[in-house]
Amino acid sequence: MSVVAVFNQKGGVGKTTTTFNLASVLGREGRAPVAIDLDPQSHLSLALGVRAVPPGESISAFFQHSVPLATLAREAGIGVRLVPASLDLSKVDALYGADVSMTKKLKGGIEDAGWSETPNVLIDCCPMLGVLTLNALMAADRVLIPVSADFLSLQGVHRINAALDVLERRTGRPFVRRVVVTRYDARRKLSFRIYREVVDSFPGIVCETRIHESVSLAESPMHAKDIFGFAPSSQGATDYRALLAELDGAGFLNP
Repeated sequence: MSVVAVFNQKGGVGKTTTTFNLASVLGREGRAPVAIDLDPQSHLSLALGVRAVPPGESISAFFQHSVPLATLAREAGIGVRLVPASLDLSKVDALYGADVSMTKKLKGGIEDAGWSETPNVLIDCCPMLGVLTLNALMAADRVLIPVSADFLSLQGVHRINAALDVLERRTGRPFVRRVVVTRYDARRKLSFRIYREVVDSFPGIVCETRIHESVSLAESPMHAKDIFGFAPSSQGATDYRALLAELDGAGFLNP
Protein backbone atom coordinates (compact mmCIF):
# COMPACT_ATOMS: atom_id res chain seq x y z
CA MET A 1 0.00 0.00 0.00
CA SER A 2 1.30 3.46 -0.90
CA VAL A 3 0.15 6.53 0.99
CA VAL A 4 0.20 9.79 -0.97
CA ALA A 5 -0.15 13.19 0.66
CA VAL A 6 -1.40 15.86 -1.78
CA PHE A 7 -0.07 19.08 -0.32
CA ASN A 8 0.59 22.71 -1.07
CA GLN A 9 0.62 25.57 1.43
CA LYS A 10 -0.98 27.86 -1.15
CA GLY A 11 -4.71 27.64 -1.78
CA GLY A 12 -6.32 27.59 -5.19
CA VAL A 13 -3.72 25.40 -6.87
CA GLY A 14 -5.95 22.41 -7.61
CA LYS A 15 -4.99 20.28 -4.62
CA THR A 16 -8.48 18.97 -3.91
CA THR A 17 -9.32 18.74 -7.63
CA THR A 18 -6.23 16.58 -8.11
CA THR A 19 -6.98 14.33 -5.13
CA PHE A 20 -10.62 14.00 -6.21
CA ASN A 21 -9.95 13.08 -9.83
CA LEU A 22 -6.93 10.85 -9.19
CA ALA A 23 -8.94 8.90 -6.60
CA SER A 24 -11.85 8.73 -9.04
CA VAL A 25 -9.84 7.39 -11.97
CA LEU A 26 -8.22 4.82 -9.67
CA GLY A 27 -11.69 3.80 -8.49
CA ARG A 28 -12.98 3.55 -12.05
CA GLU A 29 -10.07 1.23 -12.85
CA GLY A 30 -11.06 -1.07 -9.99
CA ARG A 31 -8.09 -0.17 -7.79
CA ALA A 32 -10.25 0.59 -4.72
CA PRO A 33 -8.47 3.68 -3.37
CA VAL A 34 -9.15 5.25 -0.01
CA ALA A 35 -9.39 9.06 0.04
CA ILE A 36 -8.88 10.87 3.35
CA ASP A 37 -10.18 14.42 3.68
CA LEU A 38 -7.83 16.15 6.09
CA ASP A 39 -9.08 19.69 5.51
CA PRO A 40 -11.71 21.24 7.83
CA GLN A 41 -13.24 22.93 4.77
CA SER A 42 -14.31 19.42 3.66
CA HIS A 43 -14.04 20.23 -0.04
CA LEU A 44 -13.01 16.71 -1.00
CA SER A 45 -16.00 15.31 0.89
CA LEU A 46 -18.31 17.78 -0.85
CA ALA A 47 -16.88 16.92 -4.27
CA LEU A 48 -17.59 13.25 -3.58
CA GLY A 49 -21.18 14.09 -2.68
CA VAL A 50 -20.82 13.74 1.09
CA ARG A 51 -22.32 16.72 2.92
CA ALA A 52 -22.99 17.83 6.48
CA VAL A 53 -21.02 15.04 8.13
CA PRO A 54 -21.53 14.96 11.93
CA PRO A 55 -18.22 15.31 13.82
CA GLY A 56 -18.67 11.80 15.26
CA GLU A 57 -18.70 10.33 11.75
CA SER A 58 -15.77 12.33 10.38
CA ILE A 59 -12.02 12.00 10.74
CA SER A 60 -12.31 14.44 13.63
CA ALA A 61 -13.64 11.51 15.68
CA PHE A 62 -10.45 9.59 14.88
CA PHE A 63 -8.22 12.35 16.26
CA GLN A 64 -10.35 13.31 19.25
CA HIS A 65 -11.88 9.96 20.25
CA SER A 66 -9.72 7.33 18.48
CA VAL A 67 -12.62 6.01 16.39
CA PRO A 68 -10.98 3.59 13.88
CA LEU A 69 -10.52 4.89 10.35
CA ALA A 70 -12.08 1.73 8.92
CA THR A 71 -15.27 2.53 10.87
CA LEU A 72 -15.37 6.06 9.47
CA ALA A 73 -14.72 5.12 5.82
CA ARG A 74 -17.77 5.12 3.55
CA GLU A 75 -18.42 4.39 -0.11
CA ALA A 76 -18.33 7.58 -2.17
CA GLY A 77 -18.00 8.02 -5.89
CA ILE A 78 -17.26 5.09 -8.15
CA GLY A 79 -15.03 2.60 -6.36
CA VAL A 80 -13.71 5.16 -3.86
CA ARG A 81 -13.91 4.89 -0.09
CA LEU A 82 -13.83 8.21 1.71
CA VAL A 83 -12.92 9.14 5.27
CA PRO A 84 -14.80 12.47 5.35
CA ALA A 85 -13.97 15.69 7.15
CA SER A 86 -16.08 18.10 9.16
CA LEU A 87 -15.56 21.64 10.42
CA ASP A 88 -14.85 20.18 13.87
CA LEU A 89 -11.49 19.06 12.47
CA SER A 90 -10.30 22.67 12.84
CA LYS A 91 -10.04 22.08 16.62
CA VAL A 92 -7.26 19.50 16.25
CA ASP A 93 -4.43 22.01 15.88
CA ALA A 94 -5.60 23.98 18.93
CA LEU A 95 -6.08 20.86 21.04
CA TYR A 96 -2.93 18.96 20.13
CA GLY A 97 -0.50 21.52 18.71
CA ALA A 98 1.91 21.03 21.62
CA ASP A 99 1.81 17.21 21.51
CA VAL A 100 4.63 15.97 19.26
CA SER A 101 3.46 12.35 19.50
CA MET A 102 0.14 13.38 17.96
CA THR A 103 1.82 13.84 14.56
CA LYS A 104 2.11 10.05 14.20
CA LYS A 105 -1.52 9.23 14.99
CA LEU A 106 -2.71 9.03 11.38
CA LYS A 107 0.15 6.74 10.41
CA GLY A 108 -0.88 4.31 13.14
CA GLY A 109 -4.53 4.60 12.18
CA ILE A 110 -3.83 3.70 8.55
CA GLU A 111 -1.68 0.75 9.60
CA ASP A 112 -4.48 -0.49 11.88
CA ALA A 113 -7.26 -0.03 9.31
CA GLY A 114 -6.76 -3.40 7.62
CA TRP A 115 -6.66 -1.92 4.13
CA SER A 116 -4.25 -4.54 2.82
CA GLU A 117 -6.29 -4.88 -0.39
CA THR A 118 -6.06 -1.13 -1.02
CA PRO A 119 -3.10 -0.20 -3.23
CA ASN A 120 -3.44 3.55 -2.69
CA VAL A 121 -4.45 5.93 0.08
CA LEU A 122 -4.71 9.57 -1.02
CA ILE A 123 -4.73 12.32 1.62
CA ASP A 124 -6.08 15.76 0.76
CA CYS A 125 -4.13 18.06 3.10
CA CYS A 126 -5.19 21.43 4.43
CA PRO A 127 -3.12 24.39 3.13
CA MET A 128 -1.07 24.97 6.27
CA LEU A 129 1.79 23.13 7.95
CA GLY A 130 0.17 22.27 11.28
CA VAL A 131 -0.73 19.11 13.20
CA LEU A 132 -3.06 17.83 10.48
CA THR A 133 -0.59 18.22 7.62
CA LEU A 134 2.27 16.83 9.71
CA ASN A 135 0.09 13.77 10.35
CA ALA A 136 -0.38 13.37 6.61
CA LEU A 137 3.33 13.74 5.89
CA MET A 138 4.34 11.34 8.67
CA ALA A 139 1.85 8.78 7.33
CA ALA A 140 2.85 9.23 3.68
CA ASP A 141 5.72 7.73 1.74
CA ARG A 142 4.97 9.92 -1.29
CA VAL A 143 4.07 13.60 -1.65
CA LEU A 144 2.31 15.03 -4.71
CA ILE A 145 2.63 18.82 -4.96
CA PRO A 146 0.18 20.60 -7.28
CA VAL A 147 1.45 24.02 -8.36
CA SER A 148 -0.65 26.36 -10.48
CA ALA A 149 1.02 28.09 -13.41
CA ASP A 150 1.58 31.44 -11.70
CA PHE A 151 4.51 33.16 -10.02
CA LEU A 152 3.27 33.11 -6.42
CA SER A 153 2.48 29.41 -6.55
CA LEU A 154 6.01 28.71 -7.78
CA GLN A 155 7.48 30.44 -4.72
CA GLY A 156 5.34 28.20 -2.52
CA VAL A 157 6.89 25.04 -3.98
CA HIS A 158 10.33 26.15 -2.83
CA ARG A 159 9.02 26.46 0.73
CA ILE A 160 7.34 23.06 0.60
CA ASN A 161 10.47 21.41 -0.77
CA ALA A 162 12.56 22.99 1.99
CA ALA A 163 10.08 21.82 4.64
CA LEU A 164 10.21 18.26 3.28
CA ASP A 165 14.02 18.37 3.35
CA VAL A 166 13.87 19.29 7.05
CA LEU A 167 11.40 16.49 7.78
CA GLU A 168 13.61 14.00 5.94
CA ARG A 169 16.57 14.92 8.13
CA ARG A 170 14.51 14.73 11.33
CA THR A 171 12.72 11.48 10.53
CA GLY A 172 15.57 9.75 8.71
CA ARG A 173 13.37 8.66 5.82
CA PRO A 174 12.94 10.06 2.31
CA PHE A 175 9.78 11.45 0.77
CA VAL A 176 9.30 10.47 -2.86
CA ARG A 177 8.08 13.68 -4.48
CA ARG A 178 6.33 14.70 -7.67
CA VAL A 179 5.26 18.17 -8.74
CA VAL A 180 2.34 18.58 -11.13
CA VAL A 181 1.59 21.90 -12.80
CA THR A 182 -2.12 22.77 -12.74
CA ARG A 183 -4.31 25.54 -14.17
CA TYR A 184 -2.06 25.57 -17.21
CA ASP A 185 -3.22 27.82 -20.05
CA ALA A 186 -1.44 27.02 -23.30
CA ARG A 187 -2.55 30.38 -24.69
CA ARG A 188 -0.45 32.28 -22.16
CA LYS A 189 3.32 32.55 -22.47
CA LEU A 190 3.47 32.93 -18.67
CA SER A 191 2.14 29.39 -18.17
CA PHE A 192 4.91 27.93 -20.31
CA ARG A 193 7.55 30.10 -18.60
CA ILE A 194 6.37 28.97 -15.15
CA TYR A 195 6.36 25.34 -16.27
CA ARG A 196 9.94 25.62 -17.60
CA GLU A 197 11.05 27.33 -14.39
CA VAL A 198 9.48 24.58 -12.27
CA VAL A 199 11.27 21.93 -14.37
CA ASP A 200 14.58 23.78 -14.05
CA SER A 201 14.16 24.32 -10.30
CA PHE A 202 13.11 20.75 -9.48
CA PRO A 203 14.85 18.48 -11.99
CA GLY A 204 13.59 14.93 -12.25
CA ILE A 205 10.44 15.32 -10.14
CA VAL A 206 8.14 17.45 -12.33
CA CYS A 207 5.41 15.64 -14.23
CA GLU A 208 5.34 16.09 -17.99
CA THR A 209 1.56 16.04 -17.80
CA ARG A 210 0.07 19.46 -17.19
CA ILE A 211 -3.49 19.96 -15.96
CA HIS A 212 -5.02 22.58 -18.22
CA GLU A 213 -7.34 25.33 -17.01
CA SER A 214 -10.81 23.88 -17.51
CA VAL A 215 -14.36 25.03 -16.86
CA SER A 216 -15.45 21.39 -16.63
CA LEU A 217 -12.99 20.70 -13.81
CA ALA A 218 -14.39 23.66 -11.89
CA GLU A 219 -18.01 22.70 -12.49
CA SER A 220 -17.94 18.94 -11.90
CA PRO A 221 -17.83 19.07 -8.05
CA MET A 222 -21.00 21.19 -8.07
CA HIS A 223 -22.75 18.14 -9.50
CA ALA A 224 -20.96 15.68 -7.16
CA LYS A 225 -19.34 14.11 -10.21
CA ASP A 226 -15.73 13.51 -11.09
CA ILE A 227 -14.50 14.85 -14.41
CA PHE A 228 -14.89 11.41 -16.01
CA GLY A 229 -18.58 11.25 -15.17
CA PHE A 230 -19.28 14.93 -15.84
CA ALA A 231 -17.30 15.54 -19.04
CA PRO A 232 -15.52 12.33 -20.10
CA SER A 233 -14.27 13.81 -23.39
CA SER A 234 -12.99 17.04 -21.87
CA GLN A 235 -9.39 18.21 -21.65
CA GLY A 236 -9.55 17.79 -17.87
CA ALA A 237 -10.49 14.11 -18.16
CA THR A 238 -7.71 13.57 -20.70
CA ASP A 239 -5.19 15.30 -18.44
CA TYR A 240 -6.00 13.30 -15.32
CA ARG A 241 -5.92 10.00 -17.21
CA ALA A 242 -2.51 11.01 -18.55
CA LEU A 243 -1.34 12.01 -15.07
CA LEU A 244 -2.32 8.63 -13.66
CA ALA A 245 -0.51 6.85 -16.49
CA GLU A 246 2.61 8.95 -15.90
CA LEU A 247 2.61 8.41 -12.13
CA ASP A 248 2.10 4.67 -12.68
CA GLY A 249 4.94 4.60 -15.20
CA ALA A 250 7.25 6.31 -12.72
CA GLY A 251 6.31 3.85 -9.97
CA PHE A 252 4.90 6.67 -7.86
CA LEU A 253 1.63 4.92 -7.07
CA ASN A 254 2.98 1.40 -6.86
CA PRO A 255 2.95 -0.12 -3.36
